[in-house]
Amino acid sequence: MMDYLRLSKIMKAMAEPNRLQILDVISTGEKCACQILDHFDFTQPTLSHHMKVLMEAGLVTARKAGQWQYYSLVPERLAEFQALTAQIFKLDSEKRIDKKELLIK
Repeated sequence: MMDYLRLSKIMKAMAEPNRLQILDVISTGEKCACQILDHFDFTQPTLSHHMKVLMEAGLVTARKAGQWQYYSLVPERLAEFQALTAQIFKLDSEKRIDKKELLIK
């Protein structure tokens, strides 16, 4: 059975532009907070808030080393998100949406 509540929490966390960019930044591997902050024009407390939301959604995990937090994606949760969205949109490996079909005119 589809877990709509879980899916909506993931989507809500990802829907904020800065958090979406944070996910993109750490998609290449674990990053410390200082490395993530280099990509943004906001403070460390603001980053902490965004990371808390992403961690509560299960998208990101953290480990502390010295004074810094290191963040990385949770591959299992991302795979789950992909599977749930594919199920909603009735996608399978045979049926893909052409990117041209998604363009809004």
